[in-house]
Amino acid sequence: MSSRTLFAVLIATFGLAATSIATADAAGLLTPSDHRLPPLDIGDHAVAVVVEDGYAITTIEQTFRNPHPREYEAVYSFPVPDGAAVSEFTYWIDGKPVTGEVMPRETARQTYETEKAAGHEAALAEQDDYKTFDITVWPVRPNQDVRTRLSYIQAAKIDTGIGRYIYPLEDGGVDEVRKAFWTSESEVKGRFSFDLLLRSAYPVDYVRLPDHPDATITRETDGIWRVHIDNGNTTTEEGTQQPQNIQSRRLDQDIVAYWRHAEGLPGRVDLVTHRADPTGRGTFMMTLTPGDDLKPLSSGADWSFVLDMSGSMQGKFPTLVEGVSKGLGKLRADDRFRIVLFNDGMVALHSGFVPATQDNVESALRTLRTVTPARGTNLFAGLEEGLSGADADRTSILILVTDGVANMGETDQRAFLELIQKRDIRLFTFVMGNSANRPLLWALAKESGGTTFSISNSDDIVGSILSAVSKVTHEAMRDIQISIDGVRTTDLTPSRLGSLYRGQQLIVFGHYWGDGPADVTLATRIAGRNQTFSTRFDFPATAGANPEIERLWAFSRIEELTFEQKAFGGNADRKQAVTDLATEFGLVTPETSMIVVRDSVFAAMNVERRNEQRIAIETQARTQRTAQAPQNRRADASSPMFSGKPQASYKGGGGAMDPLGLLFIVLMGLPLIRLFFGRVPVRDRSK
Repeated sequence: MSSRTLFAVLIATFGLAATSIATADAAGLLTPSDHRLPPLDIGDHAVAVVVEDGYAITTIEQTFRNPHPREYEAVYSFPVPDGAAVSEFTYWIDGKPVTGEVMPRETARQTYETEKAAGHEAALAEQDDYKTFDITVWPVRPNQDVRTRLSYIQAAKIDTGIGRYIYPLEDGGVDEVRKAFWTSESEVKGRFSFDLLLRSAYPVDYVRLPDHPDATITRETDGIWRVHIDNGNTTTEEGTQQPQNIQSRRLDQDIVAYWRHAEGLPGRVDLVTHRADPTGRGTFMMTLTPGDDLKPLSSGADWSFVLDMSGSMQGKFPTLVEGVSKGLGKLRADDRFRIVLFNDGMVALHSGFVPATQDNVESALRTLRTVTPARGTNLFAGLEEGLSGADADRTSILILVTDGVANMGETDQRAFLELIQKRDIRLFTFVMGNSANRPLLWALAKESGGTTFSISNSDDIVGSILSAVSKVTHEAMRDIQISIDGVRTTDLTPSRLGSLYRGQQLIVFGHYWGDGPADVTLATRIAGRNQTFSTRFDFPATAGANPEIERLWAFSRIEELTFEQKAFGGNADRKQAVTDLATEFGLVTPETSMIVVRDSVFAAMNVERRNEQRIAIETQARTQRTAQAPQNRRADASSPMFSGKPQASYKGGGGAMDPLGLLFIVLMGLPLIRLFFGRVPVRDRSK
């Protein structure tokens, strides 16, 4: 391969800013579309988030109200957050909380239906593949409330010095079967609150919620920040929140929070471990944050715009075209471009790449402005055409704009992977929409050695723009391998580490035995040259502050098994392995569900209350952590693995914005002045 070839393919999978879409599906209670039964109410909805030590725990407490004279079943649905697994589901029976246990999906559903038929209280948490978490509760009796609590856990990565958390509420609206049968009641009639506690051992400069000006942001110290949103608060002089004039609120807008680390933080290795028994197995989460040593690249570029014109793009396409117009208008004299459109078929506006002259650009835009989106989505055909015709001697960048839901033509994931394997490319996938097929796009990026981004209609987008630009235009670490000597380690996941781009962190989970010093080496290729980075640090004999990482290890392994299942076909052993891991570590997956019944029913079924015990341990550890200052988890301070520049950040390292960044800015309807000069109200209690 030519040294001038960047072999970067950017798949931008996104919709438009929330303000550009007239209506939006939302999380909420589901009722049949025939409307023969009046809907129940969402009484209260309280969200509590804790972000610390590289992961986030989200807890949602809800009440469902039945204002009608007969009993009902409540079904509450919300989008699956990116990389999240449900770890707790609690249902109040006779005024007391009962924690759910994980069972195989069919067994859990059968148990629920049996208890429901007997008139007994029961609740069920299920996952509908990559689309939604569904909570089903029976019964909601006349003029009474029911109360549930659900928690999920996910990794919280830093990219180019920016952290991001999303609480997804806006449904993607792409599940046609569900839309045909259900309607959604998303209005909270009582109290709505959202509280986020950020605890960081590294200084944080600011916290932002770009689409929620009603948020109260409080800085307690450089590493402790709080965010609060409420549907009926006044703030006292002492800074406390008091409910007043509560207004109903719809669950139809994602809540996205950003935080930025201080400048100059070193490249580093952080280590979080859990090991209750010094003679037993420990679990670790190792996070590698390289310094900003990847050099910029420069070369002429070929831009492929592959645009979805299916029916799901109605209302979005005109703004999309305007974004493409601004992007094409900024191409350089030595750049070339081509445009491919697809719905249930495919049409290329050009037989090959054409020079980015004013006449060629205006001709293409005139054609695009006549397009009326309609029909289904043949993603495979669009991607196949977009990948064709690349010149090995030029930088190639492909932008695919779609919701990522393939429902026409070839839809099998294995076929998509085989298509990618035929070309030496790197995919950057931008997944927009909470019901987009993230697993498919993640698999494509993984297979190519690329990476993925998830984008919400409520995103500020600046972080993803600048991060994507710097990744496309800089060197990358390829074919990464991690070795650990001195302490026995097993079950490392992910097993294929792939590539690492500018600003990214690498997170590796695993098990270990023994304790003491270990030599850790990262081997990689950068610009065709082999390089190694090494350090030496201790693994502890015991550690009890972070028991949650056992679940994170299990979920990472489950993600790999699920990828293999879809990539290589159904396999009973893999399916059973997913079920066994999820059952042992208390995780809701497409293969397992969490059931809540009376304690006497659990006892009659001989169900071991493992998840109840695990939750008690995790809750105690979290309480103890919160009572202390955030702990620094850096492991390589005395022997730095990355001894060069500090970690990558946007200040002083972003460079000029290229057409890709301009395209994203226009598509998201985000003024630059808001990005860089918008003020954020912050209450500072550290002084």
